[in-house]
Amino acid sequence: MKISTKGRYALRFMIDLAQHTGTTPIRIKHISERQGISIKYLEQIVIPLAHARFLISERGPHGGYLLARKPEEYTIKEILSVAETTLTPVACLAGNGADCPRKDSCNVRNFWVGLDKVISDYLSSATLADLAKQSTPLADCGSTDCEAAPSKEG
Repeated sequence: MKISTKGRYALRFMIDLAQHTGTTPIRIKHISERQGISIKYLEQIVIPLAHARFLISERGPHGGYLLARKPEEYTIKEILSVAETTLTPVACLAGNGADCPRKDSCNVRNFWVGLDKVISDYLSSATLADLAKQSTPLADCGSTDCEAAPSKEG
């Protein structure tokens, strides 16, 4: 299984929101600068996250994005599931493997099912809050580089 750039950036976007969360919406421009991800690419990532109701979007000159729930209420699995086509380690397990012609006679199917469960359990065991606490929030950036901001306590 390989997590795509879209999945990795969706996670970075959500972590950034969690680290800079408050009552004021965060502008995508600021997240783009802190994370070193183009605004155009972030806009593509935000759409499925908003459709999944992970975000609150506010328009206008003071608009931006807020998390719809507390960071501890998002699992890494659910964030990646929105961004990725599939999280299964092999194609034959996608969609419960119903389309696999060998599903009843495959001698390694149980191994793939077990690996899929380990991956799913691991991704479900970590929350957005966990990852936000494990990394230092990035400060607003200048035009060339970012410096780490002091981490928030609490």
